[in-house]
Amino acid sequence: MSSSPTFIAPRNRVADVSADYLPAHLRAVHDGAELGPDVAVRLLRCDDDVLPEVLAAARALKEQYHPGIVTYSRKVFIPLTNLCRDYCGYCTYRRDPGDVGAHTMTPDEVLSVAKQGEKLGCTEALFSLGDRPEALFPEMRQTLRRMGYRSTLHYLEDMCELVLRETPLLPHANPGLLSANWIGRLRASNPSLGLMLESTSAKLFAAHPAGRAPDKVPALRLRTIEDAGKLGVPFTTGILIGIGETMEDRVASLLAIKRLHQQYGHVQEVIIQNFRVKSRIPMAAWPEPDIGDMLRTLAVARLLLRDMNIQAPPNLTDNGYERLLQAGINDWGGVSPLTPDYINPEAPWPHLLELQRRTEAAGQNLVQRLPVYPEFVADVVKRGGLLAERLQTLSDHDGYPRAA
Repeated sequence: MSSSPTFIAPRNRVADVSADYLPAHLRAVHDGAELGPDVAVRLLRCDDDVLPEVLAAARALKEQYHPGIVTYSRKVFIPLTNLCRDYCGYCTYRRDPGDVGAHTMTPDEVLSVAKQGEKLGCTEALFSLGDRPEALFPEMRQTLRRMGYRSTLHYLEDMCELVLRETPLLPHANPGLLSANWIGRLRASNPSLGLMLESTSAKLFAAHPAGRAPDKVPALRLRTIEDAGKLGVPFTTGILIGIGETMEDRVASLLAIKRLHQQYGHVQEVIIQNFRVKSRIPMAAWPEPDIGDMLRTLAVARLLLRDMNIQAPPNLTDNGYERLLQAGINDWGGVSPLTPDYINPEAPWPHLLELQRRTEAAGQNLVQRLPVYPEFVADVVKRGGLLAERLQTLSDHDGYPRAA
């Protein structure tokens, strides 16, 4: 299957949504009507002349549900292992054993990063790792045996418990596909968990080469998100745009997430993440989504998802990430004063004071949150145990971090 960069039909510059056609739909959405998927697709392709109205409607809806604030989480990034059995065309994080930079962190390294983050006021320990590397690499199986673990997930579980026990940071793990059993185990030390849906499309052959990305099957990822809902675990998910999907795919993916949240009420945030080119990836020649594409996708996400928390990473937009606020987002995601973005190492985090300045210049207050969103804190506390104790110590009566 060819992986040439022909992945998205360009937006039709003849207005798919005319100035006459648009206002009635946007008024209806503002008044509580659902945005139909066909109209959502047309909005994603809307002409530049129409875009300001779409953005204004999305901002108004954001202010209706999340007035005046944009949140972020102060975190450290813990790349527990970058060995991975998947070979995604867009990923620069993964390594094979023996590759330059291949590494599995030791417990001492994990704890050192967490303790440094504690000194800088971080409250989140974001664990990222490759999917089941021991299933493919005997070297990883040997590493795990040497450390006394049966699997990467057993090691992750122990490191989450270590951070929770030895520091005030709260773990938030993104370990890939999880069974219901593993979600139940990790919820003891993680107030929330995460897995990007990426897309409901099973035809992204450049991003997910056939037979080489077994953990990226959309149905399996949706099952993990649903199992988290059945277990009442606050869950972070989202879509990755620019990896071969159509506009129809984007809308279908957002609606799949919305349906699961409507059923279980557990999706704490939806990330809209734009593909970024890296020199050493198979998709290095593919075009990146531009700022107009991001703004349209974010605005449509707000119009479809209404009151749900919508995040866009500030470090993945060049030359003015504050423009993303025009599209109705209410969260910047995790931002680290210590560690780089190991998934996108070419894109440094903004300085927190600069993030605050730009957010306030757009008329919003920047507010720190915990890795678990405020509206879910009370339910997580009901789990009891050390996690509940830590959350009660860290959070105020509204579920935000206590003032230092």
